[in-house]
Amino acid sequence: MDAGTPAGPLWKGGGVTRVQEYRDSLRALPRAEWVPYLGEHSGLPGPRGNIELAQAFADEADPALVDELLDTDDEYLTFCGVVALGRALAAAPSHELEHRLRGYAADGRWRVREAVAMALQRVGDADLPRLLRVVTAWAHDPDPLVQRAAVAGVCEPRLLTDPAAAAAALGACQAATERLADTPRDRRREPGLRVLRQGLGYCWSVAVAADPERGLPAFAALAERDDPDVAWVVRENRRKKRLAQLLDVSR
Repeated sequence: MDAGTPAGPLWKGGGVTRVQEYRDSLRALPRAEWVPYLGEHSGLPGPRGNIELAQAFADEADPALVDELLDTDDEYLTFCGVVALGRALAAAPSHELEHRLRGYAADGRWRVREAVAMALQRVGDADLPRLLRVVTAWAHDPDPLVQRAAVAGVCEPRLLTDPAAAAAALGACQAATERLADTPRDRRREPGLRVLRQGLGYCWSVAVAADPERGLPAFAALAERDDPDVAWVVRENRRKKRLAQLLDVSR
């Protein structure tokens, strides 16, 4: 497991304009040159992978090319392919595509796992009820990495203006936190559980900010738990500005 797993969102992109520039660049290239272009402009190795290019690829790629990327062992190419699966699932709901995404949610590479969250958000942009069905199912999955994907996928502010999405985000955070708290403490250092805990250390603040009326009491109850890992989750979220402001107002 990559020890560099981020606590919050993977890469904060440079906006719609940059994505459109990459879309235009890809369209101008013969299809045979797309994969070398992705590799040349990936930004890896380095601290920041090229998320805008991955989004542009997901917008433009055909299914055969997506499969070609997913058949490689290259981390960035796989990242691009997984993001593109979100577009495919949004366009044509499929249990097979959903199953494929679930598999990548448990990948050992944190960038690939983050691509799953981005793919789910694409589904939410196009078909929010479908995303919420996936999130509800995955939030109770036996694999903590799949639970983490559900939480990270739905805890995106642009999706949570819808009350049903806000409720689903809060429910996913609660379910995943219960899973963490119910796990015997001598197993808490397992990699998947550490990744889940790290995700919860960020996502609770997003969920609570989207629905303070229900979120603040749920978070307050969380703070009453006598559990060191739950206490860590509470402490990390209290440091997030969006939640700190709400807590100050509610006092």
